[in-house]
Amino acid sequence: MSIPLIYSPFYSFHFPATHRFPMDKFRQLYRCLADTGILKEHNVFRPGRVKEQVLQLAHASDYIHRFQNNQLTGKELRKMGLPWSTDLVKRSMISPNGTLMTGAIALNHGIACHMAGGTHHAYHDHGRGYCVFNDLAVAAKALLAQDKAKKILIFDCDVHQGDGTASILAHEPRVFTCSIHCEKNFPHLKQDSDLDVGLPKGMTDEDYLQVVGDTLEKALQLSQPDLVFYDAGVDVYAEDGLGYLNISIEGIRRREQLVLSILREQHIPVATVIGGGYDKNQAALARRHALVFETAADLFS
Repeated sequence: MSIPLIYSPFYSFHFPATHRFPMDKFRQLYRCLADTGILKEHNVFRPGRVKEQVLQLAHASDYIHRFQNNQLTGKELRKMGLPWSTDLVKRSMISPNGTLMTGAIALNHGIACHMAGGTHHAYHDHGRGYCVFNDLAVAAKALLAQDKAKKILIFDCDVHQGDGTASILAHEPRVFTCSIHCEKNFPHLKQDSDLDVGLPKGMTDEDYLQVVGDTLEKALQLSQPDLVFYDAGVDVYAEDGLGYLNISIEGIRRREQLVLSILREQHIPVATVIGGGYDKNQAALARRHALVFETAADLFS
């Protein structure tokens, strides 16, 4: 079978070319996966807007309302790091539902891959670090509320700590949060995940892969999950503008093989999101994001 892919054409929209966030990478990723044959007409699922009551499982209703109506303060917008627009609102109201859909499909199929998501810096009542809403927290809370899962592991390999995820889910014992990140990197004030592993700047492939494998095994043992959300951030790449680690493209490919192989061998459903990655060459960035999709297709098709 083809692996299920989740995508919305609203993920990329007209965006300031000078801005550091690579808003076109989602469209580029779609094109890349179509070119490789992983994306076909029959295996793409398109999410709609998230229901507000679902979004409120993780976010304050006042924050949701003010964001939708362009009522955030200048300070809040600077913290969020993205210029407000109606297109940003549309995108932000769809992406959390995309991750929720990815999790639900993964529970039935064993694997599903979202061509967005990983907005792990968003907190309960504010956006941060290019993240408006926390799709991982929304999806996890929704699947629990819908009784589709009993225990969930969020395994976050973005180079930045999943501080918003840790904060929102701090008092939810059914979700185990695990973050492997560069310690001396944004956010400077870390939150307490259930399991945090801070890496030194400049870490290279072999040491990194050892940490990822050992940490995943430990997190699985501690959490015993029905479902894993895997944040496959590629900002660990050596030449990423915001990364500070020294991981090669082959190292990222091996990470995806390691993580997905362990979950497949243990028969644990996995929902992947793409997380962070920053490069002015967004086509090259999309090819790095495509590695987790290529690996999923190899292992699960």
